Amino acid sequence: MRIATFNVNGVNGRLAVLLRWLAEAEPDIVCLQELKAPQGNFPAAALRDAGYEAAWLGQPRWNGVAILSRVGAIHPTQSGLPDDPDPAQCRYLEAAVNGVIVASLYVPNGNPRPGARFDYKLAWFDALMARARFLIDSGAPVVLAGDFNVMPTPRDVYRPKRWVNDALFAPEVRAAFSRLTAQGWTDALRHLYPDETLYTFWDYLRDAYARDAGLRIDHLLLSPTLAPRLSAAGVDRHVRGWPHASDHAPTWIALDDD
Repeated sequence: MRIATFNVNGVNGRLAVLLRWLAEAEPDIVCLQELKAPQGNFPAAALRDAGYEAAWLGQPRWNGVAILSRVGAIHPTQSGLPDDPDPAQCRYLEAAVNGVIVASLYVPNGNPRPGARFDYKLAWFDALMARARFLIDSGAPVVLAGDFNVMPTPRDVYRPKRWVNDALFAPEVRAAFSRLTAQGWTDALRHLYPDETLYTFWDYLRDAYARDAGLRIDHLLLSPTLAPRLSAAGVDRHVRGWPHASDHAPTWIALDDD
């Protein structure tokens, strides 16, 4: 089973890119972020025609998360984090799909730092960690997939010194991510490729993609009961080079059958 995460940066405006990638990669389950579409304006029919059922949380202009499946029904288990400091922002959707609990999440950016947005990011991380602990303790096979808006280590960012004051690389945020993984979660890409340069995001500015001046901010974290099934992982970075592409590339894992 292949599970992917993809910050689409506008699901309707980049629907052609999404459909092209789905047809090419044929992932079984997909977590989407930054839908930038209200609840009633999600392209469910187009995705169904492509073979995918969907569950989603949308809001106008910003945020929004979704889960797609071509391997069975989607059974939502949690919409929004229980302790979300701002429940009006659609950033978390969790569901049972084909024997796995899948969470699509979009961590706040947090800039500028310091400030209210950065404080919200840290508070949201606290709420995520509480839910993650609940999921770990349940013993269920779980994947937390999405745009975490954090580069965990210097190897995950092009020219780390340029990012020392940014909310995506702040010591407090990296420490929060470290506390999260310390619960027992496996960072799938880094587990399989501990020393390689891997990016999932390239800014539109300064020709970042062509220069490979990227960041690794999209992650798939596996619970202890799911991690032994990890067989492969990767980034479909070529998608970032397509016309009208998102600034993120799809990131995926493959799991052996249980």
